Amino acid sequence: MKFHVNRDVFSEAVSFVVKLLPQRNPQPILAGVLIEASDAGLSLSAFDYEASARTTIEATVDDPGTILVHGRLLSEIASRLPNAPIQIEVDEDGGILLSCGSARFTLASMPVQEYPAIPEVTGESGLVPAEDFATAIAQVAFAASRDDVTPVLTGVQLEVSGTTLSLVATDRYRVALREIPWDGGAAASDESAAALVPARTLTEVGKTFAHSGDISIAFSGSGDREIIAFSSGNKTVTSLLIKGNFPPVRRLFPEATEHHAVVNTAELAEAVRRVSLVLDRSAPLRFTFTTDSVSMDASGTEQARASESVDAHLVGEDVTLGLNPQYLLESLGAVKSEFARITFTSSENANKLSPVLVTPQTSVDKAAAESFKYLLQPNLLLR
Repeated sequence: MKFHVNRDVFSEAVSFVVKLLPQRNPQPILAGVLIEASDAGLSLSAFDYEASARTTIEATVDDPGTILVHGRLLSEIASRLPNAPIQIEVDEDGGILLSCGSARFTLASMPVQEYPAIPEVTGESGLVPAEDFATAIAQVAFAASRDDVTPVLTGVQLEVSGTTLSLVATDRYRVALREIPWDGGAAASDESAAALVPARTLTEVGKTFAHSGDISIAFSGSGDREIIAFSSGNKTVTSLLIKGNFPPVRRLFPEATEHHAVVNTAELAEAVRRVSLVLDRSAPLRFTFTTDSVSMDASGTEQARASESVDAHLVGEDVTLGLNPQYLLESLGAVKSEFARITFTSSENANKLSPVLVTPQTSVDKAAAESFKYLLQPNLLLR
């Protein structure tokens, strides 16, 4: 096997396929990148049984073949090579020789025959705008749980219904929901589809394909090997779906309520960051909403106290409640609008705190298109 390839193109391709690999893999073979050289160019793939990444690039192939090499090491080497074409070939002893300008590396070859087959996607697909999809992922993925004890909560639920794709995530204390357009093409049907995708994998997909035009999303496989694939241009990422039933969190969102406050998103976020500096870890921040302002009060260890208020427009009665400051900050970062509307929902249970609903506002008086919603459960205030 022997080929020549542009340094920047090769470095970007290797970096892409190794991003989804875990830092520590229990099976050393899965740390490899599979490189297949043929008359059509180079194909680079990585797979860890849960997620895979594959890309194809142009190259001059003198001698076709397939090699498997340690991915992260190859990525680090490729990113530091001089600005010259790369040549890779296999020597008589099976070692992999890489040369670029005056730089020379000899890398160990891993056994290709032990590497698992990369998943093939055969299911029906649809298209979503890449920028919208990347933004939607950023708006909901942070709300997924990081606790592996409940795997279904570590994923983001993708739901296709008609011409809409919804992304939903929850960790029991909050729920984030975003909807974007879905183009099912000629094969579009009225049947809904759902896929529970690991939040970590989906986040990498959003970063990778953010500026790719349109992304093709395909559902494939069956039983314990159901997968979803994201493709754009010469890149494809697949992910094994999380098995289990995602909780029916949509029903938690209120139909409508006029009891709300509108605040400047940036002003409130900055104030929350400052006041929460004195809070003990995981302690709630006290918010008091009145007719024309919202005030924040915090007290922590070392007798430290802090308070601040910002302008707000309240419709309805005054409200005092405790909120997790980090959870609120994440929602304010996700609304992507100058103003945020904080709605105070009602509960049938008088002994239970009602969640607050955070949605974007284009101005004090005008609500933005409600494609993003964030529901946050308040905390008990001890005093």
